[in-house]
Amino acid sequence: MSVTLRGVRKVFSAGGSSVVAVDGVDLDVGDGEFFSMLGPSGSGKTTVLRVIAGFEQPTAGRILLGGQDVSRLAPFQRDVNTVFQDYALFPHMSVDENIGYGLRVKGVGRAERRARVAAALATVRLEGFGRRRPSQLSGGQRQRVALARALVNRPKVLLLDEPLGALDLRLREDMQVELKAIQREVGITFLFVTHDQGEALTMSDRIAVFNHGRIEQVGPPAEIYEHPATAFVAGFVGTSNLLTGPVARAVLGMDGTFSVRPEKIRLTALGRPCTGDDVAVDGTLADVTYAGSATRFHVDVDAGVRMVALEQNLDTVPSGAALRQGDRVRLAWRRQHVARIPSEAPDEQALTDRQG
Repeated sequence: MSVTLRGVRKVFSAGGSSVVAVDGVDLDVGDGEFFSMLGPSGSGKTTVLRVIAGFEQPTAGRILLGGQDVSRLAPFQRDVNTVFQDYALFPHMSVDENIGYGLRVKGVGRAERRARVAAALATVRLEGFGRRRPSQLSGGQRQRVALARALVNRPKVLLLDEPLGALDLRLREDMQVELKAIQREVGITFLFVTHDQGEALTMSDRIAVFNHGRIEQVGPPAEIYEHPATAFVAGFVGTSNLLTGPVARAVLGMDGTFSVRPEKIRLTALGRPCTGDDVAVDGTLADVTYAGSATRFHVDVDAGVRMVALEQNLDTVPSGAALRQGDRVRLAWRRQHVARIPSEAPDEQALTDRQG
């Protein structure tokens, strides 16, 4: 394993009070894996990254890199590099000088330094940009330089702290594809922190979903999305319709908590019978939202819950253009698209077993 955490806990104390930022995290990240830590602000994901980098000391627990316990080592003693959201480039240095700075500090000879800088620039598709200053680059190009500066040191693990957060939407989407391609090319472990669900789903081999300092679920993107282990995961990773209590009994005929993703639901004619494999509910249309590629329908279901259905706009006339607020509609979906949410979050051993 490239990265192993066991019982990592981090408590910050100030002014006589304590805040538990990370609460007993166990994690295994494999060699060459693109692994994302996903969660809202304050969920503990960035603190875990800083503990791995050595910028913070854990209150309890162990951090192993390549099997070596580095829990008490300084950052420069760990075979990792970090890429930050703000790039942290030296404005007075050229691109070549920024990328080669760490090599120069380590005493790497000029010829080797030039060769490694050129190779790093080629890896991030910036050949010919070596003499420019950061102020002469776009945001995406500066992010690539920061990535090259980290890669030139050939770390075993690259830590990325919300590196695409400062980019606009189109550039961010382009960089997601580029970043994953670069990771495959260099073959090292990427440990990526983000609060953006789409980013995590697009790039990751596996994802750990954080909430209140703990991991709620670890798994491949499709597993996280299609089979959320907790109500929090179902609601945070994409949009989900949660059915529980009397509503679940009325709609599904079962007790428990269940998730149905909006894109699995379709609008059908009111009163239209459903097949034995379908679930159908009637309700009143509360709102219609046009979102370009798709239309969202918010429906107050007679069973006592508001549900959201999402339909792609495959024609030039948006889906449901003739529907109006207050119209009676029917929602239907296949029973196999109903995901049962466990009544309690899985215990830590179950999470560890699932990672293995």
